[in-house]
Amino acid sequence: MYKNMEQNELYPIFLKVNQLEVLIVGGGFVALEKCSFLLKSSPNANVTLVSPFFREETKELVEKFQLKMIQDSYKKSYLENKQLVIATTDNLDVNIQVYQDCKAKNILVNVADNPPFCDFYMGGIVTKGNVKIAISTNGKSPTTAKRLRQFFEEVIPDNIDDFVKNINDYRKTLKGNFEEKVDKLNEFTKSLIEK
Repeated sequence: MYKNMEQNELYPIFLKVNQLEVLIVGGGFVALEKCSFLLKSSPNANVTLVSPFFREETKELVEKFQLKMIQDSYKKSYLENKQLVIATTDNLDVNIQVYQDCKAKNILVNVADNPPFCDFYMGGIVTKGNVKIAISTNGKSPTTAKRLRQFFEEVIPDNIDDFVKNINDYRKTLKGNFEEKVDKLNEFTKSLIEK
């Protein structure tokens, strides 16, 4: 049945970007979009932006979140101590150079709107308190990810965070081995999927 279906082989992880150093190369609309998306999910992210020019909205974002802004052309030296890089310039040669420099230093890199030059994609994200759901279309359709995000924002109840906190409190009171605890938590949470 699924023989000819293309498979999304991406492995979803949740990065603590407040403990990493992120570099965004570019200062235009795409840089603003990527930086805004990152900060919406992780307002305490450590972000440095480098570009010969910055949009006014980007400057406002930098000031609001106390980010680092370097007004300069990209140089390999800006990768020093960075763990995650997003290239957003409108110059393909610069973006490819950023990609190659990152690969040589084993730094995860995303060249915006250029899937072959990405180690990761920035998908749709739904956040309700401690609950976060990431949505990926394997880089094929960001619009679909956006629509799915909107759907999940509607159907996940706003009080889901209270439920999660209560489960956490309950989990701390459980006795027994790991399997017994998992069985009790599974029983307690099955109401989430019952119709």
